[in-house]
Amino acid sequence: MLIQKLTLSALFTALIAILAQVAVPVPFSPVPFTGQVVGVLLAGALLGKRAAVLSVTAYLLLGAAGAPVFSLARGGFYMLTGPTGGYLWGFIPAVFLTALLLENKTEPSYYRAASANLAALAAIYLCGAFQLSLIMGYDTAQVLLVGVIPFLPADLLKAALAVFLGRQIRKSLRRNGLGHIVGGSREPA
Repeated sequence: MLIQKLTLSALFTALIAILAQVAVPVPFSPVPFTGQVVGVLLAGALLGKRAAVLSVTAYLLLGAAGAPVFSLARGGFYMLTGPTGGYLWGFIPAVFLTALLLENKTEPSYYRAASANLAALAAIYLCGAFQLSLIMGYDTAQVLLVGVIPFLPADLLKAALAVFLGRQIRKSLRRNGLGHIVGGSREPA
């Protein structure tokens, strides 16, 4: 079981890195639109707290070490300490919250899964906006205009996509006798 969890953590680390490359820079903000939030939310929904946090931490460590896993194939410690680093740091509490709210649920309701994803987005935005404000010297209104409001519609769609995909993956795993590998599931191994 430990090997399965480690393998899944590594898989989600890779998935987050791949989805980070689905990125669109925007002229009004140092923060690009990216796909990695979907991977983070799915990791939280499917892996359980420990494995999910491990996958995100491994992603951040790879990027900090210089691997081009962050958006637009960037890497380096600067990405974690620069203006957009708070959003990356926010992935840790986000994935933890999602996993905490969804683990031990064989089939979480749409409402529960959506609530978990909204809590995760709030953690990402809170950490991201704080560091963006600190580094760039923005006041609250500026941070909201360049680092939160423009990204909300896309992130809400990503959260909805993660709810749908998470539920479908759980159903598929259960149907194929693999429901036990979903994080914290009470199903027998």
